[in-house]
Amino acid sequence: MSRQDVNRSGEMEIFVRAVELGGFTAAAHACHMTPSAVSKLVARLETRLGTRLVNRSTRKLQLTPEGCAFYERSISILADIAEAERYASAGEQAAGPIRINTSASFGNHVLAPLVPAFLTLHPAVTLDITHTDKVIDLVEDRADVAIRAGPLKSSSLIARKLGATRKIIVASPTYLQEHGTPKSATDLKDHRRIGLSYARSIAGWPILHEGQVVELPVTPAIQVGDGEAMRHLAISGAGLARLTSFTVRADMEAGRLIPVLEDANPGDIEEFYAVYIGQGGPLPARVRALLDFLAEHVRL
Repeated sequence: MSRQDVNRSGEMEIFVRAVELGGFTAAAHACHMTPSAVSKLVARLETRLGTRLVNRSTRKLQLTPEGCAFYERSISILADIAEAERYASAGEQAAGPIRINTSASFGNHVLAPLVPAFLTLHPAVTLDITHTDKVIDLVEDRADVAIRAGPLKSSSLIARKLGATRKIIVASPTYLQEHGTPKSATDLKDHRRIGLSYARSIAGWPILHEGQVVELPVTPAIQVGDGEAMRHLAISGAGLARLTSFTVRADMEAGRLIPVLEDANPGDIEEFYAVYIGQGGPLPARVRALLDFLAEHVRL
């Protein structure tokens, strides 16, 4: 029999039960085996180890020095196995690291304010948060959860909807004082626009024009890699930016940014999802805890 075919933890468990219960018969009762099966198992164990573990000349089971050492190590190993199973169990308390990949805007304006409450609920969890607006490979980046907008492109991923938000064209008061406020879609061609430097599912800006929603091509004067950079540029007076409402809500309330062309806003909605790899088995407790928390607390 090869080492791969031997259930070594099972042998250890039966051997430990025999020692603790004082004999093969009692161990057989506890393990739903026959006494002869337990005796043969211990004999096979001794043959494989090349040493005697118990003395059979006495009426009571008596360990050899090698048997004592094997018994002590078996107890320790079985305890480690039990702990590993509890840790990995879907029903275990959430513990361990969670790697989260999210856009800079969502990370700063939605996720960050929720982190203290989540860690208070799950103090044994640690978070590793990466900001990028680009779509990543969860396996390659070793991310447990990615938070993304829009539909899934991979059937190997599972998405849990967190909410939806409008997009708004905004500009700073300084920019509008210097360049005027656009009154219609056709006015946008005369304004500096801030865009993203990577491909999007919708390249232009959807605008209501003469009762129809049209996608206005955008040739940005400035391109950046994430929505937070767009926001900062817009606040600085660099141009117009079209951003999710949660990204600019506080800025509009504070007067740092002003919505423009709201009459031409088609009201299109961008949905956000927590995306994770689905393999058919139960999720780790730490990941499930995060998904449940986000689904309950995210407000867009």
